[in-house]
Amino acid sequence: MSLLRRLEEQQKGVAPGSTGGADVKQRIAPVRLDPFQDLKVKIHRRIIDDMSSDTRAILTDRNADRSKLNEVVARISTAVMDEERTVVPRADRERIIEEMIDEVLGFGPIEPLLKEDSITEVMVNGSHQVYVERKGKLVLTDIHFRDDQHVMHVIEKIVSPLGRRIDESSPLVDARLPDGSRVNAIIPPLSLKGPILTIRKFARDPYTVNHLIGFGTLTEGMAEFLKACVEGKLNIFVSGGTGSGKTTTLNVLSSFIPGDERIVTIEDAAELQLRQEHVVTLEARPANIEGRGAITIRDLVRNALRMRPDRIVVGEVRSGEALDMLQAMNTGHDGSLTTGHANSPRDMLSRVETMVMMSGMELPVRAIREQIASAVDLIIHQARLRDGSRKLTYVTEVQGMEGDVITLQDIFVFEQTGKDENGKVIGHFRPTGIRPHFIDKLEANGIHLPNEIFWQRGAW
Repeated sequence: MSLLRRLEEQQKGVAPGSTGGADVKQRIAPVRLDPFQDLKVKIHRRIIDDMSSDTRAILTDRNADRSKLNEVVARISTAVMDEERTVVPRADRERIIEEMIDEVLGFGPIEPLLKEDSITEVMVNGSHQVYVERKGKLVLTDIHFRDDQHVMHVIEKIVSPLGRRIDESSPLVDARLPDGSRVNAIIPPLSLKGPILTIRKFARDPYTVNHLIGFGTLTEGMAEFLKACVEGKLNIFVSGGTGSGKTTTLNVLSSFIPGDERIVTIEDAAELQLRQEHVVTLEARPANIEGRGAITIRDLVRNALRMRPDRIVVGEVRSGEALDMLQAMNTGHDGSLTTGHANSPRDMLSRVETMVMMSGMELPVRAIREQIASAVDLIIHQARLRDGSRKLTYVTEVQGMEGDVITLQDIFVFEQTGKDENGKVIGHFRPTGIRPHFIDKLEANGIHLPNEIFWQRGAW
């Protein structure tokens, strides 16, 4: 069924491919009617019908000159309105033209959300519910799609150029937009609410450490400490929950790597934006339609070891690649950086143990813990608090083994003391006053940290 046919059926109040009825009214939440919807359907049809070779080149290029497309859409819109004898106010006319450009050249109703810098995530929950994350808070927008098939059209527009497919036999897919934004889509029968689309936006200008200090994610003293740890080639894990900002922090930490080192980055979907000159970016590949050809993070970690890296930066460890990372850290590849999902530094160690067991190697638990204690120097735990802010709640040294237990020592912690009248978290970063054991290693590399960093408190 063509897109235009689906739109026409929606205008009649009938779900595409169905016979209508009360069940459709219950499934689709009521939304405000667009008085110009019929007109926009006719304009869209005319654009498709009038595709000359020049127009086709504009329509198929997301980077095309929008002024040329404006002229094409404006001309067609005027012709259709003249034929239909429809009077459209100037403001509505401009809005219709902009919406049609977004529909044809971009990703339909969510295109304005993808352009707004203050929005970090777009969540489409079926055709009539679109949320965004802005400043760490979820906000319901007034944007909606015409129907579920309209959402499917946008999803297909995203995944098709990447050689992926999404249908009942393959109802979920990970992809990314041309700008690098991360996309996940899941559709019925797995989703009971219609097609679900989640887009983690790719920052045009990556955050720097000064941004994180300004946001209150960490203090200047903590930033100086972490910079020294990266320059001193410590092996660092960034832990945290979903949406806590782990990748952003990893990107900032990676910016401290000296420019004369060879860096190999490994990710499921390329998000890191390193500014150094000598960076090799590797991206995992899912299986094709036949279920073959998958290249995993673990495959890429193993391959990276043969690429003479000075640094290996892995976007996230989830499975057996954790063992390969530990072995790399223990065999001369110091300064490796990665992230993992966990609720605390201690929990991160337990997660790494579990992931090593998933590698298929039958190792005693003590041997695994010895590998971890020997390989990992520092765990940075990040959390998103109730007010939407992100904080480095723990900066923790991995000290070694005592019996069968890995010993940890907090260097910095964030202590929450309350909330103000606006619900904003009140608290402070507190250094524990303990100098980490690896300070000697840093000083041997010519990196000297003032003692004040380990006892001056930063209030936020």
